Amino acid sequence: MSSENTELRKAGLKVTLPRVKIFNILQTTSEDHHLSAEDVYRKLLESGDDVGLATVYRVLTQFEAAGLVLRHNFEGGHAVFEMAGEEHHDHMVCTETSKVIEFYDSVIEERQRAIAEEHGYDLVDHSLILYVKPRKN
Repeated sequence: MSSENTELRKAGLKVTLPRVKIFNILQTTSEDHHLSAEDVYRKLLESGDDVGLATVYRVLTQFEAAGLVLRHNFEGGHAVFEMAGEEHHDHMVCTETSKVIEFYDSVIEERQRAIAEEHGYDLVDHSLILYVKPRKN
């Protein structure tokens, strides 16, 4: 049994061809793994797969509900999806190109935890998004 089938079954989803194809696209897209529903749809069309855009949206929503993907709603853009379960990271979004850059900084992570503790809380999760533009030299 393929890893896609196993992951879908573990998440409680029936294994269907559209789900497997979409899961595979999200897992194997190396150049940018923050894909919109339209990006996924375009990749399906490019590979000759006959899956409608409404199906792509429905499957991505099912994947999100099952905890397989994370949805990000970055300001000024469409929702994008990435595979869940990866190491924690934060994001920078270029305001000129909409490119999404992942980063991790242990100092920032520790400071956020310390701020929560200073206010009497334990940090359980967070999302940090920096909106950036290319530096003009």
